Amino acid sequence: MGFNDWGELSGILGQPDVRRGVTQAFTPPVGGGSYVYGWNTMDGSVTGMHGRFVDLSTYNPLAGGGSIRGAVKRVASAANTGFSPFLFFGAQSGPPSVNDEAYILGLEDADPFRIVLLKGPLVAGVPAATDDNSLRRSSDQFQISDNLWFHLRLDVIAQPNGDVLLQVFRNLLTGGGTVQNQTWVAINGMDEYLDDVLAANSGSVPLVGGYAGFGFSVVNGVSRRGAVDHIELMKAT
Repeated sequence: MGFNDWGELSGILGQPDVRRGVTQAFTPPVGGGSYVYGWNTMDGSVTGMHGRFVDLSTYNPLAGGGSIRGAVKRVASAANTGFSPFLFFGAQSGPPSVNDEAYILGLEDADPFRIVLLKGPLVAGVPAATDDNSLRRSSDQFQISDNLWFHLRLDVIAQPNGDVLLQVFRNLLTGGGTVQNQTWVAINGMDEYLDDVLAANSGSVPLVGGYAGFGFSVVNGVSRRGAVDHIELMKAT
């Protein structure tokens, strides 16, 4: 997919508040190209998010589910909290809004931080995870000073009865792994999750189909930075 295949969500923070775009300012993940897509906040008084979604007729919406994969990074910033980058799937509006609920997989706004799967409004990003606001979270924790990219995968699998099965994986970008050479492995502490039609597990009905993309959320923080790279989207067959 080319850059022009990605539309902006409605309700996003403006360019004066959050600078964003394709850049060489941040080092790409192993196997990446010369550029990444990055963000840098300029106004410490704003709270909100910026995000893009796949804007192609053949992917709008992904009625049968699918898979989104991409590398995400919390880049060294003025502080270690106040921001989170993420992937999402299942935004229901057309075109999607920052207020849409979606399945979100990303790096939590905490110090240290974990990989987190949640179901919630895009504008909130990935807050520090608790039993009440997350579906799954990694048992491993990380520091921004680790300078790590996380190559993540979220599979959203629609079941015949209307349940939605969520599975998450990580491609380790060490020991020969690259964003091109992918070996997907389970994430410690993050078993698959069933979002059921009874709303018994998550408290709300499953998000069947919808739009997919990536985003960056900020909470009252200047010079908060994040990046994504090598985003891939696949439809269920």
